[in-house]
Amino acid sequence: MLPLSVRIGFFLAVRQIRHASLWTTSLIIGVMVLTFLNLVVVSGILVGLIQGSIDQFRAQSTGDLIISNLTDKSFIENSPNLLTLLDTIPEIDSYSARYIETGSVEANYQTKRAKDKPNIAGTAVTGIDPAREDSVTGISQFVIKGSYLGPNDFDQVLIGSYLLKEYFPVESPGLQVLDNVDVGSKVRIQVGGVLREFTVKGILKTKVDEVSRNAFLVDSQFRSMIGRTDGNVDQIAVRLKPDADPAAVRDTLIRAGADTYARVQTFEDAQPKFLKDIVATFNLLGAAFSSIGLVVASITIFIVIFINAITRRKFIGILKGIGIHGRVIEISYVFQSIFYAVIGSGIGLAMVYGLLVPYFARNPIDFPFSDGILVAPIDETVARIALLVVSTVIAGYIPAWMIIRKNTLDSILGRK
Repeated sequence: MLPLSVRIGFFLAVRQIRHASLWTTSLIIGVMVLTFLNLVVVSGILVGLIQGSIDQFRAQSTGDLIISNLTDKSFIENSPNLLTLLDTIPEIDSYSARYIETGSVEANYQTKRAKDKPNIAGTAVTGIDPAREDSVTGISQFVIKGSYLGPNDFDQVLIGSYLLKEYFPVESPGLQVLDNVDVGSKVRIQVGGVLREFTVKGILKTKVDEVSRNAFLVDSQFRSMIGRTDGNVDQIAVRLKPDADPAAVRDTLIRAGADTYARVQTFEDAQPKFLKDIVATFNLLGAAFSSIGLVVASITIFIVIFINAITRRKFIGILKGIGIHGRVIEISYVFQSIFYAVIGSGIGLAMVYGLLVPYFARNPIDFPFSDGILVAPIDETVARIALLVVSTVIAGYIPAWMIIRKNTLDSILGRK
């Protein structure tokens, strides 16, 4: 009996939709599209704000894998053998070995008088192979003034913009920045008691703090400053080929014994917990904001179908009078609600994945600390579609049930 009821209900729903006002149908579908976009886009932008920062950190700092020293060691022991191992793994596209030490940069020391406050800023000083570093992080494209380092640029330094007051004018007692420093300026860099003069070759600006608040030197010169002659490095950033799985390559390195000398992490492993907590929080906020739109859409569907059922009350009474069960009529309204939700969601899907996601990927939102994108995982989107359909079905069923339970004769005669 149920299949027959469903078939009749479906027939009545199709007939009702065909004869419905085009404007009314378009309005309801429009509400469904906007509700779908609200469910997906609001949370997607909020999460995309942080995801953009994560993607930039991966692209410009850690790479797909980051290999660093063990917590009880000051550098990666047995680094030459580890680098040789990296050369044998086919999934690895490129890597950059870095020497990293805490130091300071001082400017305007030539004109400094005895009473003047030193123009100095603490920073991480990083020695790099310029070509290898650029192959992993594309760092050269973020040089906003001057030029990138070359392999023989001794006594030349690439300075992050967050070290310069001109680009980072933040007044804070605990934050040191350099004043009156530009390309061609002379600065003194001190690392481990060794003080040396350098010329600023370029200024680097990204939205990744670890990069923009850093000073970069050619590794061969930096090794002599820190007395590192054994070939051991402090950090290795690894870029994988497009289809490679970072977790699988990490496990390959661990099976080869790399974890004996170093900590091997994927870019996700290296993310601090607070960043993951922020993503979860923004997801929650997005869901809360989106639920408001879902309630509005449900109320809209309820009102539209309630008015539709009232205006067709006489017709519903006639259907019941000729033997059509009330449940069949309720099913027809459920099918109508499903139609509106599915069509609206389908249009919304096409807009999100065909237009919005590609658009924001090409034109990210310029937030101060990240380039925001639209994050819309397909599994979460499908879950939101299911939520929208269920809410719409409930909103469509209730008014139909309220009208159909009226007395059949009263409905036909139009009595209250």
